[in-house]
Parts: sequence; C-alpha cells; structure tokens
Amino acid sequence: MHSYQVGLLGATGAVGQKFIRLLENHPWFTLKVLGASKRSAGKKYKQAAHWIEKTELPSNAAELTVQECDPDKFKGVDFVFSGLDSSVAGDIEQTFAKAGIPVISNAKNYRMHDQVPLLVPEVNPEHAKLIKKQSFDPNGNGWIVTNPNCVSVPLSMSLKPLHDAFGIESLVVTSMQSVSGAGYPGVSSMDIVANVVPYIGGEEPKVQTEATKVLGTLSDNSINFNDFTIQATAVRVPTIEGHLLSVSVKLKNPPSTIKEAEQAFTDWQNPIANLDLPSSPANPVRLYKEDRYPQPRLHADREGGMQTAVGRLRKGMVMDLGYVTMAHNTIRGAAGGAILNAELLAAKGYIS
Repeated sequence: MHSYQVGLLGATGAVGQKFIRLLENHPWFTLKVLGASKRSAGKKYKQAAHWIEKTELPSNAAELTVQECDPDKFKGVDFVFSGLDSSVAGDIEQTFAKAGIPVISNAKNYRMHDQVPLLVPEVNPEHAKLIKKQSFDPNGNGWIVTNPNCVSVPLSMSLKPLHDAFGIESLVVTSMQSVSGAGYPGVSSMDIVANVVPYIGGEEPKVQTEATKVLGTLSDNSINFNDFTIQATAVRVPTIEGHLLSVSVKLKNPPSTIKEAEQAFTDWQNPIANLDLPSSPANPVRLYKEDRYPQPRLHADREGGMQTAVGRLRKGMVMDLGYVTMAHNTIRGAAGGAILNAELLAAKGYIS
C-alpha cells in the first residue's frame, strides 16, 4: 500500500486549486499542509482562496490553516507539490529541496536544469534516474522534478509514437490555447470575447525547447536533447479548457501510406501501463478518425482530463504529416500531470 503525507505550495492560485480538487479522494496522497503568500498565511483556506473550480471546495482543505512557504512549516510531509508562480518558485522550491523535502513542480524555473527531470511518465519515465544526480540536498532526500508546459505535454505525447516509428526531423506547431491557461483572472474579456490574440508572451520559447528535452536521451548526468527543430506560434482563443495544437512534422523515415502513420499510434505501447497508477489513463493517446475531432468542449475531460487526443492525421503537402492534438491544459498539462509524476516516483521508490 502507498500512503503519503503531502504539502502544496501556491495553494490559493488557479493551479493550486486544481491540485486540491484532484487530490480530494486520492488513494495514495493525503493533503496535510497548504502554503501560500504571507497575505494568506494564518487564514483558513476557505477564507484565503477565491475558489473558482466547478466543484465545491473540499471540506478537508477548507479547514486547513494556510502556512507561509517555509520548510519549517511543512515538517512531516513526504513531499510537496508546487503550483507556485514562476516569479517566486525558483527560490522557494530550492529552499525546500535543500531542506530535504522533495518538490514535484508545475513551474518552469527548473525545467531546463541539467539534473532535473522534465517528466511525462508515458514518454520518458527513465529520466527520473536524474534525481540521483541532484545536489540540492547533500543527504539526497530533497530533489526537484518538473512537468512540462501545458502545450509541450500534448505535443510530446503525440510526437512519441511518430518519433519511435519514423524519427522526427523538424516540425511546425500552432497552439490554440484556452483562457484558463492564463490563470485567474486571466485575459480581459475585452481582449478575448469574439476574438483571437495571436501572441502569448514567453510561451513560444518554452514550446520550442521542452519537447526536445522530453524526447531526449538519458546520459550519465543530464539529458541529451533531441536534435529536431520546432517552430512554434502561440495563440489565445476564447475556449475555457483544453489546448488544441495544429502540427506539421517532417520525419526522418516517412511512412509510405497514411495507414502506416495510423499504425504507429495504434501499435504504441504505454511504458507505465503495468504500474496501475491511479491517475494514469487507460488510453493515454487516442487517435480519432472523425475529421471534426478532437474538440476541447467534447474531449478535454476524457479519462479525467488525462487523455491526449489526436485527430486529422493526414499526408502533408509541405511536411510529411499533419495532425491536430489536444489535451486538458490545467489537468493533463498542469496539476494532473504533476500528480501522475508523483505516482510514478512513488511506485519506483523515489519517494520514501
């Protein structure tokens, strides 16, 4: 039996709230300590947070007193999740790791660190071995693991079967990103209602880098990034949940027929399927044959929001293949992805 006492940093924010909802009845993880800014510390969570989730605030979290994000306030937890904003995450997460408390983070600050795994469990579970190379804590108890950006997750998931079958040379991706990706209160209604905003600050560099690390190979002390190139465009669209990506990919050994490309998805084997992780979807990557699928409204919540959908797979006119892919950005691309990372690390013995 797995049983862990868990803390949460950044508990009052939009991602923090998603963590709280997803952890409410988790069979392995019990939420014990909530951390947030000094202005929230000392208050009951129900008083400190402006709850924006569609479900009621879980009673166990509602009555917890919010603490400052100080390791001394989190004694007794086995690890912490971090939903902190990147403006403060770097120093706080390092402080926890140095204090011997593992950090499983959704923030961007350590994603490109040489010894920090950028984990998508179905794609690169072997990268978790980098934990043993980290030096945050001389005793080896404290470490940091991150999950990728909310676009890089479905991008990496959808590329993995193609990479294994044909090799990837380059790709162009346009992400149509929902407003929930901007946090709360997010994008002004005057900007987004009946409109599309063709730029999201800071987003494109992350998309152009992170998948090459996720699909890279493990060396002794770091990851050898994959050598394919990505050209990314990030667009904000007036949907609520679910980022939809249009991808055109050039392959090293392109398939001769579209049936071969489809077979790459149907033949792909999930490397963590036998671990029975609570948040792991039965079908992590689903290929839709209907031309009008996937759609955020219809498919973002499939398998608890943890499934990556692929559709419109077709031969390309400029690149070898074109397709669309979509995933729930605040679940699969954020809190749910981090929880799945924690489940993998617990099952593999990295969390004691």
